[in-house]
Amino acid sequence: MLTIYHLSISRSERIVWLMEELGLPYHLETFARTPAIFAPESLKQVHPLGRAPVIRDGDVVLAESGAIVEYIIARHGGGRLAVAPDAADFPRYLYWLHYAEGSLMLQLLREWTVERMLPGADAAPGMARLRETTRQHLAMVDAHLAQFRHFAGADFTAADVMMVFPFTTVLRFRTLDLGPYPALVDYLGRIAERPAYRRAMALAGPDAPAA
Repeated sequence: MLTIYHLSISRSERIVWLMEELGLPYHLETFARTPAIFAPESLKQVHPLGRAPVIRDGDVVLAESGAIVEYIIARHGGGRLAVAPDAADFPRYLYWLHYAEGSLMLQLLREWTVERMLPGADAAPGMARLRETTRQHLAMVDAHLAQFRHFAGADFTAADVMMVFPFTTVLRFRTLDLGPYPALVDYLGRIAERPAYRRAMALAGPDAPAA
């Protein structure tokens, strides 16, 4: 059985959600954050970087959200929650699957880091441009969801599993006004009603009991 090493209030909630959507069995090991909100040293016994998510599947130990999602779908998903390479939606699926961490999270964390490090960050050189870049990302996401029901198109896929976290749990660490993006807000409301999402959040969401 696959083991998920989950850090409270972290990206690893995605992996629990994915497993719940697929209806696959798994063992969940949860680690609490330190008072300084870092991962505990004990996670380094699982993976050298001591970060989450990490999974163990037999002899395989794998980190990185996107890699884990692709691995689970390829080896255990039976074709579910993915888009076939010859399908019209495949490029769109691939883009959003990797945009979540490769571009969006990078931008949000860059802005949040400056806010934390610099008192009066709005007066810092380049901060206005940094905030405008975030708005450009959000506007692009909103425009896409105004056209498509899910990120890859009509159907829910692993791209959605990757894309939701920056607009939900990440907001426990930083503020982000989603009011100007109605299609995104509507989409998040629909995601919140998914039974598998609710089960995953009860087990591994930001309000789930820590270890």
